[in-house]
Amino acid sequence: MLKNKSIVSIDDVSESDISEIFSVSDRMLNALEAGKKLEMLDGKIMATLFYEPSTRTRLSFESSMHRLGGSVVSVSDVKSSSVAKGETLADTIRMAESYSDVIVIRHPLEGAARLASKFSTKPVINAGDGSGQHPTQTLLDLYTMRKYFGKIDGLRIAMVGDLRYGRTVHSLLLALSNFDVEVTLISPQILKMPEHIRERLGKNIKVKSRENLDEKMDEFDVFYVTRIQKERFTDQNEYNSVIGLYSIDVSTVGKMKKNAIIMHPLPRVDEIKPEVDYLPNAAYFKQAYYGVPVRMALLSMILGA
Repeated sequence: MLKNKSIVSIDDVSESDISEIFSVSDRMLNALEAGKKLEMLDGKIMATLFYEPSTRTRLSFESSMHRLGGSVVSVSDVKSSSVAKGETLADTIRMAESYSDVIVIRHPLEGAARLASKFSTKPVINAGDGSGQHPTQTLLDLYTMRKYFGKIDGLRIAMVGDLRYGRTVHSLLLALSNFDVEVTLISPQILKMPEHIRERLGKNIKVKSRENLDEKMDEFDVFYVTRIQKERFTDQNEYNSVIGLYSIDVSTVGKMKKNAIIMHPLPRVDEIKPEVDYLPNAAYFKQAYYGVPVRMALLSMILGA
């Protein structure tokens, strides 16, 4: 059960929780597509605290709360908040919980969301903590795969790009270890998946690594592409050595399975060319759309609706 529970890591969500989230997400999606008005969170307030830029995550959380009949109070620019005056995270969280029923936080420091949950008596949802995790993105990623293929077990998935700093792939790989899947990690050596993530994987998942994207592309059902996280690099020369290393265009898609899908947590830079957007393989905008029903499901379950 997720009622009144914080979600700061994908580990906070069990296999049975994921199954229930998918079921509730289906109901939310049906309601959205039917244009039904939902009021199950009427009188509830969500606080969003974003210490880093965000478009999809913040808007989809706020849209989800509004679509459930709830309200939102938001800090989208910390420069205009008391953080600019030196207020600590602890004090900000204690303030926010007094104004709301659930707190959604994005922070540049790994572990900040976990720390925030220690100071709050209200549920805290991690919307991304540095290069740590992004659990709600993972849930909508899994949901997207299930919607396209009707299942997750048996899929062959390629994770491509920045696997070192990309928090979405950290959470996703950990979640996929609960399924019978094969994952190939495709990245340059300096951006490979951290060992502390790989060490935590379960026995069901089969994981391989390589650097070449073009090799045997027709093996995969899903290409999960990530942006090179420029903001995480401390060495500009290191960043310059990997930017543009992998790029998917129409000719690249031609080497894939006919029904393979391309996913991306967005935003993208140059790793997927705009020409790919018009191909049936492009799933990333639908993936972003699924963020609303999935986050609606989470909010309704956490707030006990």
